[in-house]
Amino acid sequence: MNKAFVYSAKGIKSGSMSLPKDFSEKENMTLLAQALRVYISNEHPGLSKVKTRAEVDLTKRKVYRQKGTGGARHGAKSAPIFVGGGIAHGPKGIKRKLTLSKKLIRKALYIALSLKAKEGKIVVVRGLDSLKKTKETQGLIDKIKKETNENPSKEKTRVTFALSGLSPQVERNIRNIRGVNILPYKNLNAFSVYFGGVLILDSEVFVKSPKPQKAEVKPQLPQEKKTLKAVKKGVKK
Repeated sequence: MNKAFVYSAKGIKSGSMSLPKDFSEKENMTLLAQALRVYISNEHPGLSKVKTRAEVDLTKRKVYRQKGTGGARHGAKSAPIFVGGGIAHGPKGIKRKLTLSKKLIRKALYIALSLKAKEGKIVVVRGLDSLKKTKETQGLIDKIKKETNENPSKEKTRVTFALSGLSPQVERNIRNIRGVNILPYKNLNAFSVYFGGVLILDSEVFVKSPKPQKAEVKPQLPQEKKTLKAVKKGVKK
């Protein structure tokens, strides 16, 4: 089972913890590549479009007579061979969306998380709510980068925060830092994990929420049952 180091909000390492079984998925690079292709393709709007010879604003009159000119035969100036004419076989502005089943999407996410855990790029931080300033958050990120062999001075080195639901102030402090991505833990996907750099998890995501208690149904008294029957008879009448 993969493990992750645990840090305090001040960047002090306080041991390690075993990650859930979702972080120990068997590697399947073919499925992971397929899932990444689906995410990348669906991010592209695919709205580029060109005009065909039927759509350009040009006359449809024949350029010159068919025979006797010594030149090649031509039709209208809107043909693709002429400057200003339509474009042949160009993009049509149709977005073709790729899909993947929910089961495969979930499995691809687990594969990406497992790869990150094996590389030591997943850390858990306790007490993220105590971060009141952007400077404190930047200090935490720099210490984690140093521990995970990442260069703190590199702007291209990405960091992804997966949160369980913090105060807006803490989220704003994290968003102020360049190269840092922030999203809820439940919205993680294979793309955001694989290309997200160091993954910083809020310790609260591993705390199981208590099951909602069922409302107690009080037994009706005999007098209440009689009253209910009388009301139902009155409604029928």
